[in-house]
Amino acid sequence: MSPRRSPKTRDPGIEQAARRARRLLHRRALLAGAASALPIPGLDWMVDVALLQRLIPRLSAEFGLLPNQIERLDPAQQERVRKAAAIVGSTLIGKVVTQELVLSVFRRLGLHLSSKQAARFVPLAGQAAAGVIGYATLRVIGERHIRDCIEVAQRARLALPIDPADPTDGDHRRPADATG
Repeated sequence: MSPRRSPKTRDPGIEQAARRARRLLHRRALLAGAASALPIPGLDWMVDVALLQRLIPRLSAEFGLLPNQIERLDPAQQERVRKAAAIVGSTLIGKVVTQELVLSVFRRLGLHLSSKQAARFVPLAGQAAAGVIGYATLRVIGERHIRDCIEVAQRARLALPIDPADPTDGDHRRPADATG
């Protein structure tokens, strides 16, 4: 699998979950980009951390990979999910997303964040560049998590429901499972 491409799936439940997750990710990344463009020191970091703390569980919920969703699976399927998450190498699947966990993800992307801070010092063009970097940073983190969720759901053979109501609803949430 290419690092830039999502795993291919023929499962309509997983495909719909991925579409919903990507729509949500796009909207949240736009907020991160807007916050990054504002010339208020530290605001972008606070917004990025807060957005990811709420976004990652919402993305996981789309694939049935929140801790409480995994606990409701039968023991054999729980084990398949744990093994699949270990194989994929995800540090976010099946975990309670804390500020420390989000900050560890950001530490791995230190170059992007320091570039965003430096760009802000150039009037107008720098703020626009910081906004683009802020958007892209959140998109990279979110897209990586979505790809991990897809791969774990496929490896664990999770049967995700097809949402007959409105699969194009970008703010879809599963009752009592999604946070935010």
